Amino acid sequence: MAALLQDISLIGDENPWLRNLRARGRQAFAAAGIPSAKTEAWKYTKPRELNNDDFIMAQPANLGSAAYSLPFDAYKICFDNGYFNPAASDLPQGVEVVPLIEALLFCPETRRLAGSLADIAKHPFAALNQAYLNEGIYIRIEKNVQLKKPLFILSHTTPAGQNLFFNLHNLIVMEENASAVIGEYHYWTGELKARYFANLVNEIFLAAGARLQHFKVQDEAFKAHHIALNSVMQQASSRYEAFCLQRGAGLGRNETLVKLSATGAEAEVNAAYVMNGWATLDTTTDIEHLAPSTVSEQMVKGVIGGDARGVFQGKIHIAPNAVKTSGNQLHKALLLTDTAEIDVKPELEIFADDVKCSHGAASGELDANQLFYMQSRGIGLAEARQILIDAYLDEVIAKISNEKIREWIKLFAQSADK
Repeated sequence: MAALLQDISLIGDENPWLRNLRARGRQAFAAAGIPSAKTEAWKYTKPRELNNDDFIMAQPANLGSAAYSLPFDAYKICFDNGYFNPAASDLPQGVEVVPLIEALLFCPETRRLAGSLADIAKHPFAALNQAYLNEGIYIRIEKNVQLKKPLFILSHTTPAGQNLFFNLHNLIVMEENASAVIGEYHYWTGELKARYFANLVNEIFLAAGARLQHFKVQDEAFKAHHIALNSVMQQASSRYEAFCLQRGAGLGRNETLVKLSATGAEAEVNAAYVMNGWATLDTTTDIEHLAPSTVSEQMVKGVIGGDARGVFQGKIHIAPNAVKTSGNQLHKALLLTDTAEIDVKPELEIFADDVKCSHGAASGELDANQLFYMQSRGIGLAEARQILIDAYLDEVIAKISNEKIREWIKLFAQSADK
């Protein structure tokens, strides 16, 4: 843990408010430590390697060397090794998009937002992120504005043989009736077995009637650690539509916390994970229905081979006054080998009457009869397996409403058995 609490100078240390905010994060992480097998929320996902003392805090790289490309037209916010790369970024006009540290120092309204959703007492890596609060982006989409094309945060890592460690913290504010598509793409170049630690926090605020489609692709190196916390606060009649594909990292955890705090708020939180080798990929969700007539839908599907482990922890909480609420959750997993493992922990907490809630979980293997049928028609075994895997994942990927992003994510998912 000592390697993750380094004494370094950060921009704004002379600012008492920011210095105190970072100090609180540092104290909370020092008190909690790195989760162990005794930490209930991390029971199945054990980040033991983060106890090693050889992590190096990333420093500003020679920016501009990364290849930032997407197969569709989008605004781009680019980061190299955790540092903002303005030269490679293409920012939208008429929308406030500024580096996080600039917003914290010069936009006083952001100070009440930073750290307000990510509970550092319960989430030690959010505390660590707050201890280094510096890099990230502040996005504010004004009332009634509809962003014309997707806005993508591209985080590129080039470890170059070093065990790098960096933190990104993004604040996203959608004002009344605003609408946007925001994506994240986390990837690396260099050695396949590169080892580094990306620690990420998103705090997302949706005002009444706001609409956000939030998509993420996690394609990290074979031994990387990728830990992300997404905290979302929704007001009346807002809608949050999320999809995350995890297909890379030695240990990857994507945790989404949603508070449906006013009548009519809706959240659809879907995900897929695809991995071979010995990786652990963790999808954790906690959706709180805090007001009447709120709706949540979740579908998570996983494909796991080799000695890899898939983890799903999903919780739906219905507050006492949240009547006429609907909350549904489903997890399915496909095991490609006898040594692959799935750990599932679905939870319902219901403190109100007149609600509709469900949760389910299932796991299985490829259908031998279907494989035999396709082989009898001249399709090779490897191709037949891939056809079945693609069809299995298509159910959840089809829920992505943006066609171009859906097809892009589908290409990443199609490497399940390779």
